[in-house]
Amino acid sequence: MIGDVALVAGAYLLGSIPFGYVIPRLVRGDDIRDQGSGNVGATNVWRAYGWSLGLPVALLDVAKGLVPAALGLWLGGDWVGVLAGAAAMVGHARPVFLGFSKGGKMVATAGGVALALAPLAALSAAAIWIVVFALGRYASLASMLAAAALPLLCIAFGSSWPVVAFTALAAVGVLALHRQNIRRLFAGTEPRFSRGASSS
Repeated sequence: MIGDVALVAGAYLLGSIPFGYVIPRLVRGDDIRDQGSGNVGATNVWRAYGWSLGLPVALLDVAKGLVPAALGLWLGGDWVGVLAGAAAMVGHARPVFLGFSKGGKMVATAGGVALALAPLAALSAAAIWIVVFALGRYASLASMLAAAALPLLCIAFGSSWPVVAFTALAAVGVLALHRQNIRRLFAGTEPRFSRGASSS
């Protein structure tokens, strides 16, 4: 029990590492919060600096969800994996290392958690993201549709109910964090993805 609590706490701390802030600061000397939307997630980094910084941030954000969820799954089963993954996502959204200020929108980190808990469903959701993004060039729309599809894919692939419940709650969280993007999509003012474009 104590080990499970320690794992969940460690997952939050790992999730709180703001790679989208750290990497541009180390490589370029810039504060990503002064670029684009000010978001510290991988999308804003990619838009501001291109793939050379955006890709490492995206991979690290995935890893900080994947590693604690996989470790929790191995040590304690679905419930511990779910709790560790959720803690990593909360850390990403409200990182202690940035004073609990606004973090990223949890998409990449949630993807990492899902990859550990339900790999086939996660890969299928990633395919949805790629198709939607390729067709419309809206990273926000691709992220929301992939997140919304994830719990349904988990059901289709026979995931346990704690994993299905987790992915459903994660989808709600992702949609809530994209509420400004939803308003802009309906208004026709959401920017399409391109390097250097404003993001959120």
